Amino acid sequence: MDLTPRHATRRRSKADVREACRAAVIAEVTDQGLGRLSIEGVARRADVAKTSIYRHFSSVEDLLLDALADAMPVEQVSVHGNALRSDLLRSLEQLVGWLGGPHAPAVAAILAERRRRPDLVEALYARVFETHGSRFTRTVMEHYAVRGDVDPRLITPVVADLGEALVLKHQLDTGELPAPNELAAIVDEAILPALGHPRSLEKGPPT
Repeated sequence: MDLTPRHATRRRSKADVREACRAAVIAEVTDQGLGRLSIEGVARRADVAKTSIYRHFSSVEDLLLDALADAMPVEQVSVHGNALRSDLLRSLEQLVGWLGGPHAPAVAAILAERRRRPDLVEALYARVFETHGSRFTRTVMEHYAVRGDVDPRLITPVVADLGEALVLKHQLDTGELPAPNELAAIVDEAILPALGHPRSLEKGPPT
């Protein structure tokens, strides 16, 4: 029988430890909730020593924010920069993919603690949202404003939130994330007109 300690069978790299800790903290906050989140629980789940976590992160909350920032999508624009509709659709598709993954519930858990932990919510916005464009369509809108294709005065806080808000409302109303044709409707019937562009004659997502 092999009595070799599990930790000794293979020495994990720093990158492997960080990834294991990131995955573990997301799973732990999903299972235990933010109030019961602890370094001990993360260490057990990641199969690492607590001291290994503290070598990389100052606290369990620091680790949680790092994991969320690492997984947060960054909006991209087309190489040639002349595909506003397609780029808006792609940014909403990124949002839907993120909402369907394991990280969105962890964000929701932090936001639910806004009154009790305003410092943590502030850190979430500073370290995760603001460093990734703040909204899933804002990067696209601002790119086309710089190109001169969108009047920057039209990119108000309401317009910047429009796509994200309609995706979340659809999820709230139906219990499902929007399908591709529904994302196309959000772009064509709401975002493009709000940006001063006529409603697209295209039907559904780009092929």
